[in-house]
Amino acid sequence: MKVLVTGGAGYIGSHMVKALLRQGAGVVVFDNLLTGHRDAVSGATLIEGDINQRRQLDELLSRFPVDAVMHFASLIQVGESVRQPEKYYRTNLGGTLNVLEAMRAAKVKNFIFSSTAAIFGEPKYTPIDEAHPANPINPYGLSKWTVERVLADFDRAYGLRSVCLRYFNAAGADPDGQLGERHEPETHLIPLVLQAASGRRPAITIHGADYPTPDGTCVRDYIHVDDLCQAHLLALERLIREDASAAYNLGNNQGFSVRQIIGTAEQVTGKRIPTIIGPRRAGDPAVLVADSKKAMAELRWRPKYHELATIVRHAWAWEQKVARETETQHRGVQ
Repeated sequence: MKVLVTGGAGYIGSHMVKALLRQGAGVVVFDNLLTGHRDAVSGATLIEGDINQRRQLDELLSRFPVDAVMHFASLIQVGESVRQPEKYYRTNLGGTLNVLEAMRAAKVKNFIFSSTAAIFGEPKYTPIDEAHPANPINPYGLSKWTVERVLADFDRAYGLRSVCLRYFNAAGADPDGQLGERHEPETHLIPLVLQAASGRRPAITIHGADYPTPDGTCVRDYIHVDDLCQAHLLALERLIREDASAAYNLGNNQGFSVRQIIGTAEQVTGKRIPTIIGPRRAGDPAVLVADSKKAMAELRWRPKYHELATIVRHAWAWEQKVARETETQHRGVQ
């Protein structure tokens, strides 16, 4: 099996590359390295390029024939998507269309799409299953949902098969300590909390403490990045075996509040984490929890790292490593 991983130098993509290599797959990574990291790709062929450049994709697939594409290359910041929607539609929609057209030209018909729970918008019920209506409330979610509709049309018209995987909150880090989250700026809760624990951030802001939840803070479903990668491997196996498109929601089927995350982080790190209560952020639902029964039934997927403390512990090991490296660099500059 030969697989092209777009965005393979990023957080989830780099973990996916490692999982594919462990399975013995041949892997080509295509990444513009604007948010990804060259040193996160080890053992795979890395080609620097941009999905917004169709010619680069055509040249890539003519040079490296592949059996499937796993597509992680996208922009992911909800707030930025509201301020700069054109940027998100150009990359998340237009760039993905470039990938799909290059695949058609190269006769590659297997596509795994990194989608998101943001396609559902304000939930009508929780846990959220695949039957929940899609109603994205920001350009980021809408760009992902539009791609899902495009994929359905490409399946009917061209026989290009796809699996859409809707993540809830990807979290954690490589248990081996080789990979982790390195977003700039960081927007995800667990690494932000751990940066406050390590001293790289003065405090963590809780955006709203008056939600209709047990402790007043938002509740989210956190899924370990390695478990997400396992779902991708199983989805690819099913796609090739069944030759049929599908979509799955991926989460742990349980929610944790912001205060629970902070409390667990304090237990794992042994440190008190300073907090600041801030106003609610527009568009933040009170509760987002996945119903992943379909993935468990059809893919036989079973999250391995489902305990919150384990997710936080792996992320803490990575944060400590980054903090040490940052301190060493700082001393070197001095």
